Amino acid sequence: MRRLDQLLANLGYCSRREARDFLRAHEVCGGDGTRLTQPALKVDPASIRIDGEPLDHPDGLLLLLHKPLGVVCSHDRSEGPTVYDLLPPRWQQRNPGITSVGRLDKDTSGLLLLTDQTALVHRLTSPRHHVEKRYRATVDRDLPPEIGAVFATGELRLDGEDAPCLPARYEALGPREAFLTLTEGRYHQVRRMFAAAGGATVLTLLRDRFGPLELGSLPAGEWRILSLDTFREPAPRS
Repeated sequence: MRRLDQLLANLGYCSRREARDFLRAHEVCGGDGTRLTQPALKVDPASIRIDGEPLDHPDGLLLLLHKPLGVVCSHDRSEGPTVYDLLPPRWQQRNPGITSVGRLDKDTSGLLLLTDQTALVHRLTSPRHHVEKRYRATVDRDLPPEIGAVFATGELRLDGEDAPCLPARYEALGPREAFLTLTEGRYHQVRRMFAAAGGATVLTLLRDRFGPLELGSLPAGEWRILSLDTFREPAPRS
């Protein structure tokens, strides 16, 4: 059971201060069809209807977004258009807020996860969980045949960093195009790895996989809603 005004505020319908006016302006009903008018009421989120519709994902949101080029993963709009501008306004008001699971830079497109589940963000971005992310890169010169072995060693060091990169899997698609699968997410890592091992500049970069998820044919700028169970850890055996 949750307090009604807090629930409405958490899901982005209104602020707690605005809850009383919201309840006057909308038909908010409980499971028995009784109209609710008191912000302090304790309610079951699953039973609430607003103007005949159930609450908008009261248990949380997990989205797979095809991030377009030219948008950033920051909440700071001074950096330019953000991925959050692509979402419905109500979702942008949720508390806890929606955030990205890791980031893709402005010049990288592809699969980006967004969620308001803080624990899930920490789990999926932790290097110790070894969640694989695959990137498709095109570069400005032919790549040396030994570059895959270099990436696989776990000994490649990036400029300015002491710790080597974790082993990464390389799949050539052509002389200047390849898949690179990582289990970590350092700053501009794919671009820096190709520069360090092959002297190449990445021209285009798209992430097409994240763990068990694939981007598929989802158009740029659009998303699909995922089950919150997508990355649920199995229960320990008794």
